[in-house]
Amino acid sequence: MLRMLTTAVLMVPAIAIGAPESTGAVGYLDNGAVRIGINLELGGAITYLSRSGSDVNLINSHDWGRQIQMSHYSGPVPFTPNGKQPRPSWAGLGWNPIQSGDCFGNRSRVVEHRNDGSELYVKCIPMQWPLDNEPGECTFECWIGLEGSVVNVRSRMVNNRSDKTQYSGRGQELPATYTNGPWYRLVTYTGDRPFSGGETTTIAPQFPWASWQATENWAALVDESGFGVGIYEPGVYHFIGGFAGTPGAGGPKDAPTGYIAPLHSEIIDWNIDYDYRYSLVLGTIDEIRATVCDLGSAPAPPSWRFSQDRQHFTYVNATDSGWPIRGELDVLLEGEDPQLIGPEALWMADEAPRLYIEAALTGADAEAQVFWSRSDAPGFSQERSVTFRLTADGEHKITEVDLGRNPEYRGCITSLRLDPAAGGTPGQRVRIRSIGFAGPQ
Repeated sequence: MLRMLTTAVLMVPAIAIGAPESTGAVGYLDNGAVRIGINLELGGAITYLSRSGSDVNLINSHDWGRQIQMSHYSGPVPFTPNGKQPRPSWAGLGWNPIQSGDCFGNRSRVVEHRNDGSELYVKCIPMQWPLDNEPGECTFECWIGLEGSVVNVRSRMVNNRSDKTQYSGRGQELPATYTNGPWYRLVTYTGDRPFSGGETTTIAPQFPWASWQATENWAALVDESGFGVGIYEPGVYHFIGGFAGTPGAGGPKDAPTGYIAPLHSEIIDWNIDYDYRYSLVLGTIDEIRATVCDLGSAPAPPSWRFSQDRQHFTYVNATDSGWPIRGELDVLLEGEDPQLIGPEALWMADEAPRLYIEAALTGADAEAQVFWSRSDAPGFSQERSVTFRLTADGEHKITEVDLGRNPEYRGCITSLRLDPAAGGTPGQRVRIRSIGFAGPQ
């Protein structure tokens, strides 16, 4: 397995010593255009993808950490349940259940599966990758269907951890995707005019993995002829990927491999019910992109309503009331400089100069601040921010924040950060129903 520690600040390469992928108990779907298979001895991870009628498999299974599979991350780091120690090379991953098995060769266990000819379903108990025979206190489920050259997948994790600590948000592989050696050319679109026919970008094959903003929400690994597999995930802009080994040759049991993972940073609560959907597209680069353009649309300025989930927001120096989310984020601001970090997105500043925040502050009046990141100036800084006043009366109200008054709010905006208060005040909290550019509702 070739894995990276997917945190906001550090990515560390390492080589796994995993058991070879089992070859039995594979369930298939075939619609005459695509053939896909899951291995029921490896948690139902996807181990086979080809054109119908072809025996050329694109998916790498050199060890149990590859395949196309679910993989989630949380704290603590290191994760040492009941004193059990992780393999030292993987200690930095922390809590990391994956679908196939662990790095010591223990398999995840399928507890339910079915194949009705039009859909594959599988449910498993995953294994903690860094630990020896430590099942995850959660279940993974996948629903897989075919539509032309597209494989549509819904994945779900239901968590039931005994440790109820709310750990910081971590990057989640949604999913981890590994291809064989011939599929090494990594192609995507990174421009600021998505779905308008602009030129694609080829990411240099590299390990450690590259990181980029996929502004059309897709990336593909293709061979010399331009044929391969793309992964499309609506609303996900942060992708990582690359290639390890000698490109151009090798099969499912060989070491050379390409890699793609769409990422969202998420807080993985002890009891969360978390699901996501993605599509695999088989074809040439032009065919993959045309399919994505049919499925997707140009992004609009975002509006995040926290009716049932966090909308991919994470925190720095703050925690909330936990899962489930019931109509608002209830965030405790007792730490110094508490921050709410929004997901990567994409919009033009001149189309959305005014931000609307529906929130209730308690504790003490606060000088709040909104920061933004631009495609040409990533990250947050004081020069790209606007301050505004929040009154601590405990009542929900909509505050309009004129971001456009700062000349640095321009061009292509890629994310927001909200600092609701300076923090450090006992009992201070903010309850936020929505953040966005749609205006009062």
